Amino acid sequence: MKIMHIDSSAKIAEKSSSRMLGKFFLEQLKEQGVDIEIDYLDLTKDIQPHLTPEFVVATYKPENERTPEMKKALMASDAMCQRVIHADALVCAMPMYNWTIPSTFKTFIDTIIRTGVTYDLFPDGTTKGKLTNKKVLFITTRGADLRSGVFEHMDAMTPVLKASFGFLGVNNPEFVNAQPLQFSDQESRQQALARAKEDLTTVAKQWSETV
Repeated sequence: MKIMHIDSSAKIAEKSSSRMLGKFFLEQLKEQGVDIEIDYLDLTKDIQPHLTPEFVVATYKPENERTPEMKKALMASDAMCQRVIHADALVCAMPMYNWTIPSTFKTFIDTIIRTGVTYDLFPDGTTKGKLTNKKVLFITTRGADLRSGVFEHMDAMTPVLKASFGFLGVNNPEFVNAQPLQFSDQESRQQALARAKEDLTTVAKQWSETV
């Protein structure tokens, strides 16, 4: 199984719970006997460019009509789309920043949503995602507990991930959310990480049964 493993935490590995949990999940897959090949992407080091006017124009232009400048504007996106397309699964580990996804992961999404590459746009205006065969796991860490209570309505992370990847054909992404972490006592934090590890072990077993 070829897995594209993506980290988005601004913290170094020793201090990042999302990085730790992503690594833990891959170790669980190996323990289940899954032969995995990792394509690793650290979005804090390999930051994708923001969209530009040149990019927007080029992406909707038929490939045979693109100028050299347009092709250059799409070069980074072309390469990243191919990495995603060639992966059997995506394992995306990220913290919640200000109630939503890290900005580096948003630029990644903008980079891989491409007409005619990762989704098709038809003359009647309908679309169809082309990543329907991908397993996708989002491992998120949250400072507060958004499962219920006063912060439950503040989760802007889950909807944007479901919408963006659903548009690309990923209809049933899996989520493992570790919460609460930062705004909690030490015991609650450890319990949150233990729950996440238990959930990740379950997902690893499920994936091992389908490869």
